[in-house]
Amino acid sequence: MDNSDKIKPLSEKIVTSLLKDETSIDLDTFNTLTEDDKKHILFSVTNKNKREERLQLKNKLNKQKAWKAIIDSEKQSNTKRKMIYWYSGIAASIILLLSITFFSNKNDELINTAIVAKNNIEIGTDKAILTLEDGSEVRLEKGQIYQANNITSNGEEIIYLLTEQADHTEAITNEIAYNTLTVPRGGQFQLKLSDGTKVWLNSESQLKYPVEFNGLEARKVELVYGEAYFDVSSSTLHNGMKFKVYNQSQEIEVLGTEFNIKAYKDETNIYTTLVEGKVVVNYQDKKQSLEPNQQLNLNIQNNNISIITKIDNTYKEVSWKKGEFNFKNKTLKGIMKTLSRWYDMEVIFENKDVEDKIFTISFQKSFSIEEILSSIKYANSINDYYINGKTLTIK
Repeated sequence: MDNSDKIKPLSEKIVTSLLKDETSIDLDTFNTLTEDDKKHILFSVTNKNKREERLQLKNKLNKQKAWKAIIDSEKQSNTKRKMIYWYSGIAASIILLLSITFFSNKNDELINTAIVAKNNIEIGTDKAILTLEDGSEVRLEKGQIYQANNITSNGEEIIYLLTEQADHTEAITNEIAYNTLTVPRGGQFQLKLSDGTKVWLNSESQLKYPVEFNGLEARKVELVYGEAYFDVSSSTLHNGMKFKVYNQSQEIEVLGTEFNIKAYKDETNIYTTLVEGKVVVNYQDKKQSLEPNQQLNLNIQNNNISIITKIDNTYKEVSWKKGEFNFKNKTLKGIMKTLSRWYDMEVIFENKDVEDKIFTISFQKSFSIEEILSSIKYANSINDYYINGKTLTIK
């Protein structure tokens, strides 16, 4: 039986297991599937055509017990923990959507009762501010077109047209012009530099870069703050010209690769995650090379460097650029810090005891903040929450 023959029965088994409060999914079979197959399963079990069927069967689901199995996963045996880990991690999106379906039914006895005085918390979208060399600013927003000289934007991405590269030994006769792209809280944006390098910028991020790289010894850009994913155009296409990324504390040198840098102003750690190729991270007098699926963690407070030699799932580290949130063994406080950037909100923990609760959960960035919070509350992980304007209070 090939993977395609496994998808439908496995999808049915997942739904059946969820409805019957069973967690004994065929983990071995699931792990043999490709990422596309897994996404197909997620789609099949959350398809709107199945909505009525799930509503009819929902009473068979012991919801509280199922969620308790997730929350208490750390108390299980190694074998059981492995199974529930998959259940709470891979199937979290399925459970989340199912729970939303339950909440949307007005006759459901578990309808969400959280207080919302006025909800001004909106889902993030494509937007950025382009600062030109002369200091003028251009607001880029989804659905709006911008064109000027060799720059064009469709409101989701800004593109600098590729120009002929001069010999990198040629003297610089003109002052290099720099632009800055700033993505505010509640935003995201894509950028294609004049050398063909693609950059994805996450919420609350800023990148400074030359309009053209002609005449430079190296292609240098600066991640002033925030998070960015780079798909670098190979140096072989640019007379061997190296590509370098600077941030507040380190320099990353690449020849042609894909990697992610997370360096927010309000965090003490800078994470560099390599997806493909090879990079060299320079920090003060230290130099460290990375191989694919490795991550370097630089603590800028104590100058300590640590390396994760093998990331379990690199995709989870960079899934934000594909419209997903994937949190693995993250505290609720850490998760809310990430969400606060995307939803442009302030988060207050009235109940400090829940800040350090550990979660492994995945969901789409298109979910509203209330859909996410309802499911967290539904899991008995928080007592309640309160929304007033753009402030979320967790009780």
